[in-house]
Parts: sequence; C-alpha cells; structure tokens
Amino acid sequence: MNSPSSTIGRKLYEYGPGLTAAVAFAGADVLTKLGLMAGSDVITLATTRSILGIGLTALWIALGPTPVPLTRDERRTAYGMGVLYAGIIFFIFKAIELLTVPMAILVYFSYPLVTGMVGAALGLDKLGWRGGLAAVTAFAGLALMIGASPSDLSIAGLLCTMVAMACRVAVLIVSRQRLMKADARLSTWYSAIATAALFCGGSLVTLHFVPPVVTIGWLWIVLLGVTTTTGVAVIFISTTRIGPFRTALTMNLEPLLATLLSAAFLGEVFSPVQALGAAIMIASLFAFQLRR
Repeated sequence: MNSPSSTIGRKLYEYGPGLTAAVAFAGADVLTKLGLMAGSDVITLATTRSILGIGLTALWIALGPTPVPLTRDERRTAYGMGVLYAGIIFFIFKAIELLTVPMAILVYFSYPLVTGMVGAALGLDKLGWRGGLAAVTAFAGLALMIGASPSDLSIAGLLCTMVAMACRVAVLIVSRQRLMKADARLSTWYSAIATAALFCGGSLVTLHFVPPVVTIGWLWIVLLGVTTTTGVAVIFISTTRIGPFRTALTMNLEPLLATLLSAAFLGEVFSPVQALGAAIMIASLFAFQLRR
C-alpha cells in the first residue's frame, strides 16, 4: 500500500510540469503588462521575447535527447505555425495593452471551445450534447463577464483578443493534422525562427524599437522570455507524462492564476458580477474538456 507521502510525490511528478506551465504563462501575462507600463511597446516586447525564445529553445534541445529530424513537410508546417504564433503574440500583447490582463486572457481562453466546435465541423472531433451544453454555458459566463461593465472595455482590445484566439485555434487544428508525430522541441524551434524573423524583420524595416524608460523594464522583458519559453518546455514534459488531455485541463488554471496575480501586482480586479461570469466560464472549460 502506498504511503501518503509517496502518493503526493507521484502526483507532483505527474502534474508538476503542467502546473508549472500554468504558473509560467500566467506570470508572462502579468510581465507583459509590466513591460508595457515600463514604457516599452508591443512590437519591442514581441521582438525581444522572440529572440530570447530562440536562445532558450536551443538550450532546451541541447539538454535533452537527440531529436528525430523533421520531414520537409513538417518543417514547412512548423514555419507556418511560426507565422500564426507571431499573430498570437502580437495580438494578445496588444489586447493586454488595451484591456486588463484578466479580461484579455479569459476572452482568449475561449479557444478550447472554439477549437472543439471547429474540429467537430471538420469531422476531427465529436462534440456531443454535453460538450455543446458546456460550450454554451462557458460563452454565457464570458458574455456575463464582458457585459457587466461594457463602458470600461476597449472594442479594439476585444477584437485583438479574438484574432489571437483565432490564430491559436488554427495552430491547434493544423498541428493536430500535420505535426502529431513530430518532436515538439524541433517544431517549437522552427516556429520560433519564423516568429523571430517576422518581428525582427518588421522592426528593422520600420526602424522601430522602443526600450523601457525605466531600468527595471528590462528585467520584466527578460523574465517574459524566460517564462514563455519555460511554459512551452514544461508543457512538452507534461504531455509525455500525463498526456495532452490532462495537460490541457491543468492549463485551464492559467486564467485563474493570471487574475489572482493581476490583482496582487497590478491592482486589476473584477467586479462581483464579472468574477461570477469568470467562474462560470472556467468551470465550463473544465466540463467541456472532461466530456471526453
């Protein structure tokens, strides 16, 4: 019979990477806002984060077992994913600039619902009445959260979040069809190259670079690169230990953690009605994915 300590240790081994990923990405959400508040801008944050991401991904590959090379089609797909990732990064950073962090991340986190519905429409997944009910409930919670204070919202910010979400859905659908057998580290590497090339090229052509006006802003930018790359790496570890399904469930903690961290470090808080809508949405996200 297993002792309580060994059971806890096993659970930490299994779920630790997924929980670490949720914390890392929630921290990255808050660090993005802090970097913007330090005087930098979206393009500069995205460019610097992408360059740091390449270096950290190279380190991740070097420290792990030798990966199986990607096929030509897989490399091309990974480069295409990098273009989509650039869209995710730019538009979610822009949304965080225009909205509160909790609002931007919670709207963005409707992507599992949309992915499930698109997958069902394409014949890649089965939605079922339970999944449909969970999706409707989640969107009702989202509508309650947004509708509670419509005068305080930026329409442009909401549109940016929806574009980022659409890019995320495209990444998930295409990756499932084209990159399921590819080594996630190399897929991340090639997509990171494409993402960085787009942002660096855009910055060079437009001669656009806005450094932070306060020194601590550089710390936020460096930590942003570290947290996002760490999040990607530990998601890979989590997927190998507990599978993609349970990993996705743990990632639903990101919007909750982002909300708590935003309240603690940014003073961004929800009204009671918005908090209720957020709670309904997060609970429905778990229910939607548990339908499997």
